[in-house]
Amino acid sequence: MQKWISLKNPYVNIEEVVEKQSNQQVMDNRLRLTITIEGIRYLTNQALAFRGHDESIGSSNRGNFVEIIKCFARMNMEVEKVVLDKAPQNAQYISNDIQKQILHIFATKVRKTICRELEMNKFCILVDESLDESGKEQMAIILRFVDGQGFIREGFFDIVSVANTNALTLKKEICKVLGNNGILVKNMRGQEYDDASNTRGSWNGLQALFLEDCPYAYYVHCFAHRLQLALNGAGKDVKVVWRFFLMLTNIVNFVSASAKRRNELNLIRKTELKELLDSGELETGKGLNQAHTLKRAGATRWGSHFASITSLMSLFKETKLLLLEISDHEPNQQFRGDAEKMQLEDMRENGWDDFFMSVVSFCELHCVDVPDMGGRYMTGTRRSCQQKDFITIEHAYRIDVFNDVIDCMMRELNDRFPEQTVELLTLSSALDPRNSFMSFNIEHICKLAQKFYHADFLPHELKALEVELKYFQNDIKRLPCFKEITTLPQLCQQLVETTLGENYYFIDRLVQLVLTFPVSTATTERAFSCMRIIKNRLRSTISNEFLGDCMILHIEREFANAIDNVSIIEEFKSSKPRMVRF
Repeated sequence: MQKWISLKNPYVNIEEVVEKQSNQQVMDNRLRLTITIEGIRYLTNQALAFRGHDESIGSSNRGNFVEIIKCFARMNMEVEKVVLDKAPQNAQYISNDIQKQILHIFATKVRKTICRELEMNKFCILVDESLDESGKEQMAIILRFVDGQGFIREGFFDIVSVANTNALTLKKEICKVLGNNGILVKNMRGQEYDDASNTRGSWNGLQALFLEDCPYAYYVHCFAHRLQLALNGAGKDVKVVWRFFLMLTNIVNFVSASAKRRNELNLIRKTELKELLDSGELETGKGLNQAHTLKRAGATRWGSHFASITSLMSLFKETKLLLLEISDHEPNQQFRGDAEKMQLEDMRENGWDDFFMSVVSFCELHCVDVPDMGGRYMTGTRRSCQQKDFITIEHAYRIDVFNDVIDCMMRELNDRFPEQTVELLTLSSALDPRNSFMSFNIEHICKLAQKFYHADFLPHELKALEVELKYFQNDIKRLPCFKEITTLPQLCQQLVETTLGENYYFIDRLVQLVLTFPVSTATTERAFSCMRIIKNRLRSTISNEFLGDCMILHIEREFANAIDNVSIIEEFKSSKPRMVRF
């Protein structure tokens, strides 16, 4: 009778019980995996370490990953029932391999998203190399392109560990990364590297090797870096300027090297500000009279020399008082000698007269003696054993220093900015929308397309482009949507938003090609900053694949956060054995 009663009860049927248990198991597995995915998403977004030193159950700190899961469990009773020690041993989803697998799925999806944004559009690569914490040479690869909405994208794509930095090795690795993701090298329209010989070489450099496969992938070195290198070259060639920056560096290093001297400088600054405010020479207000510090001039950062000079000029009186006090009272003889280097002049390229008047004004303000510019200046050269050459002090500063620096800068700029790159940028300026398209020039635009983007415009398309430009010239004067545009990216976005890109198809294509051409390598520098955050001294043994996956999720977090958990679970499900159900 018991068996008969059980047979009539459908809820105790073996098939029903097994199916019910299986459904619950699937729900628990998916919840555990969802918690794991969210923990990985958070840690990569914040560039935090996954694992701890001791992840055993008895440890008070089991690492960021396990501690986040415990935090989720404390906030939700349903989560607490299925995670960590309450989960089956074969379905906890907290092991190192599971973390790496899910992270790799995340990174792969982000790269696929970037590839979908790119589609078959033309692109530029930005590549740079740097040593990581463990001493390995890492190469960051950035893709620059214009997406379907008309926005410029500079997406971090991958970081690759290379055995050496010769051109053939770099090209092989770059082509491997692009090929694995279905990106065609023939669509490359620009390449930007540093100024090292292995990349910029005209015959065997990386840029030359890619030009063999794609002759329209024009090479450019970061313009900001080129300006800095030109400044460095001029500073080294002109001895007086070199001594000036050497003295500037010594003063900044001398004051900044000691916390005691920095504090004394701040106290002198506060006293000086109080006197100026009491006398009415300075006004109070939001953002005024903020604390300043002396800045060092960097070897590669553009504008750092000007910032260093400006910082010392703003603190000149305070620095002078500090150095004089140290010179009079410092017991250390070396410090006393360094403190007496105080001969400074302002360097601005605004013409000799304005420059000289600013120097005189600065010297009078800070009680620095100004020499008689009509007086004699001994050159140090001799016509004979008894006779010396004498010139005026003005001639020495104006010709031998001021003009010499300008001439040296011109030589450096001509060497570092090749004619082809300058012509490309000059012709591209004909599309500049500023001041109501004042620079708009149909002849220059057509020459730009014909000479530099011959592969993207067939002969009949060049003729169609010229016709479109004539109509476009009339529309930019009468259509209100073009009135407020001031940059080329805004023009590209406006063509997409107003669907005018369909009418001006070839103009839109040319604008996108011009925007693809890069002018700076800031994105690669930020990538290396991210690398040093993730692979630091405590995590120096992190694998390169894990490093690359963490970096792309951290840098491209907008794409990573848009990936839904269901798609991650489906990808993960396909790699698991059948005994584990999702």
